[in-house]
Amino acid sequence: MSTIAELAVPAAAFALRHTLEATDDLDIEIEIERVVAYDPGHVMPYVWFSGSESTLETVDDALADDPSVEAAERLTNLGDECLYRMNWVDDVTVILHLLTEERATVLDAHVEGKQWRFRVLFPEREALSRTYDFATEAGLSVEIQKIHRLEENRHDRFGLTEPQYETLVAALERGYYEIPRGMDMDGLSDELGISHQALSERLRRAHRTLVEEVIDVGETAGSDERE
Repeated sequence: MSTIAELAVPAAAFALRHTLEATDDLDIEIEIERVVAYDPGHVMPYVWFSGSESTLETVDDALADDPSVEAAERLTNLGDECLYRMNWVDDVTVILHLLTEERATVLDAHVEGKQWRFRVLFPEREALSRTYDFATEAGLSVEIQKIHRLEENRHDRFGLTEPQYETLVAALERGYYEIPRGMDMDGLSDELGISHQALSERLRRAHRTLVEEVIDVGETAGSDERE
């Protein structure tokens, strides 16, 4: 069964450590747009840097002095956002090799505090286990923070039940989330054929599940109340 894992790697053990240190006191966000892996030794990431124009002016110099960056080319400058194409050195690509070797897909990668945070789709649960074991044996620090089993339906990747997913879709399509609302709770409950209270509870649980997916708050009580 395919598995989505959320992993954390210390910035000091991965890419752009020098750049992060050089811009530590600046308000800059870093996110990988996508990773192109021609082979385990040739990994080319596309990385977004976001911040004010004045702070982003420091990025070019920081990247030029960064020992983890073999080459960096600015592709797009949107004023408060810049997109770079980079080549990373071998000790960085070792970690990405763990992903390319197992045919995993990096769904999201960004810097959060002193860590790189990854959301990775593995073709099977065993691939995640092999990646973690390989990293541990190689002395690399990889923390598994969350694991989700990818079921047959797309909504399962967010931890939603089918009724929750269908309710959110109906609410969105009927304008429940618009300002002003195109449909209120009474109208939505009538359309779905459930009581006002059942709809309220289902929406609250669905919203809580989605928030927990975005904000890492750990295990919560009442998680068995699925519908």
